[in-house]
Amino acid sequence: MTGRARFTGDVRLPGTAHAVVVRSPVAHGRLTRCDVKAALAADGVLDVLTPADAAGVRLPCVALAPGQRMADYPVLEETVRYAGQPVALVVARTEAAARDAAELVDLDFEELPAVVGAHLALAAGAPLLHPEWGANLVTDFALGDPADECEAAIAAAGHVVELTTRLGRVAPYPVEPRGVVASFEDGALTVWTSTQAPHHVRDHVAAALGLGFDRVRVLACDTGGGFGGKEHVYPDETLVCLAAVRLGRPVRWTESRAEHLTATLPARDAVHRARLAFDGDGRFRALHCDILGDLGAHPSNVGISPIAVTAVSLPGPYRFDRAGARVRAVVTTTTPTGSYRGFGQPEATWTRERLVDEAARRLGADPVELRLLNLLRPDELPHTSRTWQPYDSGDYPAALEKLRTMVREGRPARPADGRRRGIGFSCHVESTGMGPSEAMRQAGIQSGGYETAVLRMEQDASVVVACGVAAIGQGIETALAQLAADHTGVPLERVRVLLGDTAATPYSPVGSIASRSLVLGGAALVGAAARLREKIVAIAAHQLEAAAGDLEVSGGAVRVKGDPSARRTLAEIALSAWRAWDLPEGMTPGLEERVTYDPAAYTYAFGAHAAAVAVDPETGAVEVEGYWAVNDCGVVVNPAIVEGQIRGGVVQGIGMALTEEVVYGPDGQPAADYLPPYAPDAPPVEVALMRTPSAVTPGGMKGAGEAGIIGPPAAVGNAVAAALPEAADRITATPLTPAAVWSALSEPGDG
Repeated sequence: MTGRARFTGDVRLPGTAHAVVVRSPVAHGRLTRCDVKAALAADGVLDVLTPADAAGVRLPCVALAPGQRMADYPVLEETVRYAGQPVALVVARTEAAARDAAELVDLDFEELPAVVGAHLALAAGAPLLHPEWGANLVTDFALGDPADECEAAIAAAGHVVELTTRLGRVAPYPVEPRGVVASFEDGALTVWTSTQAPHHVRDHVAAALGLGFDRVRVLACDTGGGFGGKEHVYPDETLVCLAAVRLGRPVRWTESRAEHLTATLPARDAVHRARLAFDGDGRFRALHCDILGDLGAHPSNVGISPIAVTAVSLPGPYRFDRAGARVRAVVTTTTPTGSYRGFGQPEATWTRERLVDEAARRLGADPVELRLLNLLRPDELPHTSRTWQPYDSGDYPAALEKLRTMVREGRPARPADGRRRGIGFSCHVESTGMGPSEAMRQAGIQSGGYETAVLRMEQDASVVVACGVAAIGQGIETALAQLAADHTGVPLERVRVLLGDTAATPYSPVGSIASRSLVLGGAALVGAAARLREKIVAIAAHQLEAAAGDLEVSGGAVRVKGDPSARRTLAEIALSAWRAWDLPEGMTPGLEERVTYDPAAYTYAFGAHAAAVAVDPETGAVEVEGYWAVNDCGVVVNPAIVEGQIRGGVVQGIGMALTEEVVYGPDGQPAADYLPPYAPDAPPVEVALMRTPSAVTPGGMKGAGEAGIIGPPAAVGNAVAAALPEAADRITATPLTPAAVWSALSEPGDG
C-alpha cells in the first residue's frame, strides 16, 4: 500500500523491446500459412518468431502419469489444439508497434473438429488430438483399495448414495497477470518474472534454450497473486526469453486480462461418479469414485497430478473399511489445465461432503452428528488412510464441535423476505508440506522436494536469512523473520530475508506451492538457527569460562544464569567469530549455518467450514450471509497471516461455488465472461485456529496456504441443498449460478 513494491511491470531496463503473442483463433487445426513479411517490414519491428524459429524448444511435464506418452511439449508448433495457443511472437521497440505488427501476421489454418468435454473425448469416432496415440485417453489407473474389494464392501452395506459431481473449470485470476522481462548480455540470460518457483523457471528455460544453468539467473519480483498458475514457466514466457537471446537486448511481455483466460492454465474440470456406502446406524463402510479429468490440449507441467491428489484425498477425515478410485484423464481442444490453489483437494471435498450430506438427508440424521460419528478420533492418529495418506495429528471432532458452536452463536437473522435459508458444513484433511523427495519420485514427479535455509549473523549481530522459497504475497518473509528472531534472540527489525534470486538463494526444486513454504523453509531455518545458537553459546562459554549449560540467550546477550554481570553481547560474540578472535580450539570462524530439510512425510492440516446461505426460489440467486472456519495448521507462527490466508481462500472458494467458470462452446471457443466475486459478495468470515503441533516438522508447523479454499464449495453447496431439500440430490455441479439453481428446482428428482 506504500507503493514500494517492485512488480515485473516496474522493471525498467535501457533499450527494452516489447513482445506481443500472436495466438490461434481456432481451437483445432493445422497452421498452413504464417506469413510474417508484412509484420517484419512494419515500423519499429525488431523480430518475429514462428514455429520454425523455435523448433526443438520444448518444456517438460514435471509430473508423469502411468502410461503417459508425452513427457514434454513444444512452445510453438504448427498443429493447434486450443484457441489462444501461441503461434508467433512479435517484438518491436514499443508495445503499440508490436500490437500493430501482430495484426499483420498472415495466418491460415486447415481447421479440424473440436472436442469439448471429457466424455466426448472418449466417444467412439471422436477426433484425435494426437493421432499417433490412437486415442484421447492419457492415463487409466487405480488408487487405494482394489475396485473388487470396494464393490464387495458397497454391496454388503445397508445403504448406498451415488452422485455424479463436477467442480467447474476455473482460472487462478490473480490481481497481477503473468509477466516477464528477459535480458541477454555477455552470454548470460537474466529473467525478471512473476513466479512462485524461480529455480523451476531457471532450470526449464535453460534446458529449453540450450543454455548452461549457470548462465541463467531468475529474479522473482513482488507477485500480485500466484495461486498455482505461476508455479512454472509457460511457452509464451519462454519465447520472450528466446527473443532476448536472439536480439541481445531486453524484451518485455505482460499478459492481458483477456489472454489470461486462454493462456494461463485453468484448473478443476473433472467429473466424478462417486458412491458412499453406510450402515443403518450411519457408520461409513466404503467410498469409491470414478474420476474422469479433462487435461485440455495436452498434459501440462503438472499433468494429472491434481486428479491424482483428488483420488488420494477422497476419504478425508473419516474412517472407512474400504476406499478407492479409478483415475482417467483425457485431452480436449481446450486450454491445458494445471495448478490452482487447493490442487485437487476442493474437488475431493466437494464430492465427499455432498455424499455425506445426502446420506444424512436420506437417513433423516443431523449432518454434523453423522460426521462426528465417522470422524477419526485423536486416539486413532497417526492413521494411514485407505488411499495411503499418513495423517499425523489433530483433533477432528473437536474442530467440528467448535465450528458448530460458532455457527450457533453467530448465525445471521432470518428475515421473512421470501428466501429459503440453509446452513451447510464441510470437513477436510489438507495435505501440506510437499514433499519427501523419494515419495515424489515414486509418484512420477520429476523433481525433489527439499528446502534449504542459510542463516548468517553479521558482525553487528544483525541476521540475514536466505531461502529458496518465493514470496508470493503469503507473508513468508515475515514468518521466516519471526522464526529467525525467536531462535537467535535478535529483535525482528534486525532480521533481513532474501528470497527469489537464483543467484543468491539456495536451490529450491519446486518453490512456493502446495502449502510448503513455511513447513519446509521454516523447518530448514529452525535447524540452521539451532546450529547457529549452539555455536554462539559455545563461543560465549569459552570466553566467559563457563559451562554451556549454565548460559542463556536473552536481551541481545549470552549471560550466565543468575549472574547478570557475566555476559557477552551478541555483537561482541559475532565480531569475535568473524575476526577469529578468542574462539574455542578448532572452531571455524564466522557465524553462518546452512541446513537442508527433506521431510520424512507430508504433513496434514485439518479444517471444518460452515456457510449460511439465502436462496431466492423465484430466481435461483444465492447469497452467502455468513461463513465460519476452524483450521488446525499446527504451530502458528503468525496468526494474522494465517487468518488472512484463510479468509482470502474462502472468498476464492465462494467464487468457485457460485459464479466462476471458464466455459467453452462446441467449437472450442471460450466465453468472454468470467465472474470472480466482488467485495460486496464476500460475507463476514469468522476464523478460529486450533494448534496441534506436527510430529513430522521441526518447529511443529503444518501448511495453511490452501486451507481456505478447500472447504467453501462443499459448505456452500450443502447449505443450498439444506435450503432446497426438494432439489438436494441435484446440487451436484458448480458454479451454482441462478440459472443452475433454478433449473435444479424445476427438474424432477427424488426430493
